[in-house]
Amino acid sequence: MKTGIQANRFRRAAAVALTTGAVLAAGALTAAPAQAVATPSIAAKGGYAMNNANGSTLYAKKADTRLSTGSTTKIMTAKVVLAQRNLDLNAKVTIQKAYSDYVVRNNASQAHLIVGDKVTVRQLLYGLMLPSGCDAAYALADKFGSGKTRDARVKSFIGKMNSAANDLKLKNTHFDSFDGIGRGKNYSTPRDLTKIASSAMRNSTFRSIVKTKSYRAKTITRTGSTRSMATWTNTNTLLGSYRGAIGVKTGSGPEAKYCLVFAATKGNKTVIGTVLASTSVNQRATDATRILNYGFARLG
Repeated sequence: MKTGIQANRFRRAAAVALTTGAVLAAGALTAAPAQAVATPSIAAKGGYAMNNANGSTLYAKKADTRLSTGSTTKIMTAKVVLAQRNLDLNAKVTIQKAYSDYVVRNNASQAHLIVGDKVTVRQLLYGLMLPSGCDAAYALADKFGSGKTRDARVKSFIGKMNSAANDLKLKNTHFDSFDGIGRGKNYSTPRDLTKIASSAMRNSTFRSIVKTKSYRAKTITRTGSTRSMATWTNTNTLLGSYRGAIGVKTGSGPEAKYCLVFAATKGNKTVIGTVLASTSVNQRATDATRILNYGFARLG
């Protein structure tokens, strides 16, 4: 009898051991795909991505290295405008010759705003973020800065941009322009820019604008008639090439090279990130795509 009981105990122990081994093996197989995700290689000098839900890092390459930001600066321009108290998006701004002269003098990207036209703040934000209009950026800085002269108002507006960066506790960001055409002191990092964009994306108007592929504004001319502007097309090619893309902003320049702040959503998960100083328009999109795929793979 004793021998039979011992035999039964042995058989039960062996069964438990086999079951435990099977469970452990199954667990190892389940974990393997997450472990197999390889960190992507990107051409950009710096890159960063995070889980937008909790700010946890998903990818980093020189994430805290200060680099020129180009027109990704305009994310902060839009953020500052949208943070104004009692903001009226339908308020009209008259386009000044100074804005047109500025973009011509700097050979800058523009929304082709026409001198004398009355354009709403909402339209200026679309002109800022889709075709990356430096004329729209100038108009917004002039409108929402404080001071008796245009120069004073612009300086005041840039001050608001830096104050907003300080409020976000960003130690590696500084603006000396409203559009990215800086004087050597316009810089940020992949991590900081991602945080700026994440903060801006909390605003519903900002979210609506940056996911828009094209927009056509109807402005009021000097004579009071209505003018249909040429269609503004979003320079962010991810909106047409990456499923779930929801923004955010491109940037480029001699020093900045090719930049892209990007965001995409799959299900209830959003990955947001930045690549700075990539090698071409196509490559910045490729870099962003690789980081997004990696980020979503890590989130599971």
